[in-house]
Amino acid sequence: MLNKQIIIWTALLMGFWGFAQDCPDIVYPADGATGIPLDALIDWESVDGVPSYNIALGTTPGGTDILTPQFVSGSSYSPPLGLPANTQIYVTVTLFFFDAPNITCPSFVFTTEALSTPPTCTQMTSPLDMSINVNPNTNISWSYQYGAEGYSISLGTTPGGGELLNNYDAGNALSFNPPVDLPPETVIYVTIVPYNSLGSAVGCASQQFETRAASAIPDCSSMVYPLDGETNVPLTPLLEWDAVPDATGYIVTIGTTPTSADILNGSIFYTNSTPVVNFEPNKTFFITVVPFNDAGQAEGCTQTSFTTLLGCGPYLDFDTGEYIIINPEIDFPDSFSSCENEGPLVITSSDVAEGFRWYQVDQFGSETLISSTAEVSITENGTYRYEAYNTISQFGNTIECPSTKIFEVVASEMATIDELRYQSTGNTIQVTVIASGNGNYEYAMDDINGPYSDNNLFTNVEPGSHIFYVRDKNGCGVAQKSFTQDLTVEGFPKFFTPNGDTVNDFWQFIQPKNTAPIILTSIRIFDRYGKFLKQISQNSQGWDGNLGGRPLPSGDYWFVAVDDDNKEFKGHFTLKR
Repeated sequence: MLNKQIIIWTALLMGFWGFAQDCPDIVYPADGATGIPLDALIDWESVDGVPSYNIALGTTPGGTDILTPQFVSGSSYSPPLGLPANTQIYVTVTLFFFDAPNITCPSFVFTTEALSTPPTCTQMTSPLDMSINVNPNTNISWSYQYGAEGYSISLGTTPGGGELLNNYDAGNALSFNPPVDLPPETVIYVTIVPYNSLGSAVGCASQQFETRAASAIPDCSSMVYPLDGETNVPLTPLLEWDAVPDATGYIVTIGTTPTSADILNGSIFYTNSTPVVNFEPNKTFFITVVPFNDAGQAEGCTQTSFTTLLGCGPYLDFDTGEYIIINPEIDFPDSFSSCENEGPLVITSSDVAEGFRWYQVDQFGSETLISSTAEVSITENGTYRYEAYNTISQFGNTIECPSTKIFEVVASEMATIDELRYQSTGNTIQVTVIASGNGNYEYAMDDINGPYSDNNLFTNVEPGSHIFYVRDKNGCGVAQKSFTQDLTVEGFPKFFTPNGDTVNDFWQFIQPKNTAPIILTSIRIFDRYGKFLKQISQNSQGWDGNLGGRPLPSGDYWFVAVDDDNKEFKGHFTLKR
């Protein structure tokens, strides 16, 4: 049995109502069956709410090498050319919807019976045997013969003759278009011989028809739009077909069944298109176009069909010339943030619509309706679907026209600043802000209003006092932490006060915290004019501000220090008295 639920998420984004749609149970052939006849009718149970189906046949799951997807009216299909013998065939049924993406069901498989004999003879279907007054440019068609893998055809003016066409292999087809017109006012004998891998049919008698006098009637045309079997056709399309040379006009018939003409009954058009025609939604229409001129009408023109979309528009308003769309326009974000410990998240739609629905979507795709108003209160993080809809009355039925949006609700919280890591880089400092928390954060320095950046690394920071800010992008708060670095480059004080109070009486290098140890081989001090004053070692008490026992005046002084990697550090400091 083929009864599997398939959730199509893309349908949610295109207005589909989000239900889990069952694929149909297969009636015949059963999945895995063998020995299936070559003319089997493939049959499945109809599914409520499914307007129509497509079917494809192939030698692999989902394959189309035997039959490309075909539109099916009803819930069964009989291949017009039969099925290949002794072949494992995969059948793929697609549920067709007018207001949502189609749903392709898993393939089921069966194996056809093997050939046991050559096929028997077939019967001509057009023209019928013994027909008269047949157009000399007619096509020749015949019926499918069980077990046939191809057909050969001969045309002559005597029974069994082949002077017009001798034993032509038409392949696995049921019609043939002679390359030239047949002779007029002549009895034409047609011999069609089906064949397969075991041989050809034996004793197939000629069938015949009589052509009429030659005439210059036009050939048939082909539809340009809609193409045969096209779906989701707008309700106000412009029908167009190929122009036919020598045609004066075109007779167009359109009906809601293959034999009716309830839309257009033999209407005449003198161009290869109609004006805009209003069609009902969710219906299949059948159209026949017959070119004509003074000599007569084209013969044997085939009928095509198309299917309209559900009636939510767009409609062409003939009074204004504008297209009208019933579905509401929505403007809705992809995600919302729920700040922890702040209660439920309340969302209110600002879209203009007749109605609203809000659904919670679980991990399996199932939905639970949680609100039917413009406002929803959400207490859990996860996936949700928002739907806004308008309604329209058509043919006694009220149709909802929805627009939907999948969105996420995610948890967030204000950050915690765990650490401010700094490192001297020449005359400036590099600070890394280490923050934690359940949120999406951005960073700023010295101004709570920013600018903010996703980068938590601050370079070229001047020594001194700073405040670093970490803001949750979802609006759940701003954390801040102060930072003071009164040291200059690589731990050298910015000032000292040699006044005998035992506080900052000496100027000396101080090993910075949170950095690798720095080993200095020399520290030399200069006045503001570059005059060398003093050299101290890293392990000494430092400089007391005197030169030769005499105190030097207040002011700026410079230093040059060299580490064990011969890296040089330069800077200045202030002596205060």
